[in-house]
Amino acid sequence: MAQTAIFGPFFAQMFLTLLVWVHMYVRRISFLRSSGVSPNELAVPGVLARLAPPAVSYPSDNLKNLFEMPVLFYALVIYLFVTHEVDAIYLAAAWIFVAFRFLHSAVHCTINIVMVRFYLYLSSTAALWFIAFRAGISYFAG
Repeated sequence: MAQTAIFGPFFAQMFLTLLVWVHMYVRRISFLRSSGVSPNELAVPGVLARLAPPAVSYPSDNLKNLFEMPVLFYALVIYLFVTHEVDAIYLAAAWIFVAFRFLHSAVHCTINIVMVRFYLYLSSTAALWFIAFRAGISYFAG
């Protein structure tokens, strides 16, 4: 298997982060234009969170979330590539992680049903921990 195949899900995860970032600013700018709130009024921490409706906050909350578990994903992808460990199982698990992260973000940025979001997060994280444990076992056994 081509070791570079692991960069498909790697870049897909990065592009998800870009999409959420753009979505966040579209929502924020729309809110600022429609509410009459001056950008200068937002200089005080927490003002935007207090004034903005949930639809404006959801993408921001999701963007923060995309810098939690995905950081481990990026590190594992680089580790797998550098050590030439990439195989079909790792690749499938990486795509599962990314697919569930996309679904999680879609729910978080729109309808935000917490239990749906939780199960999507749990599924993505299970795929990530599978990658981590499998790589760790291989490392320590090797």
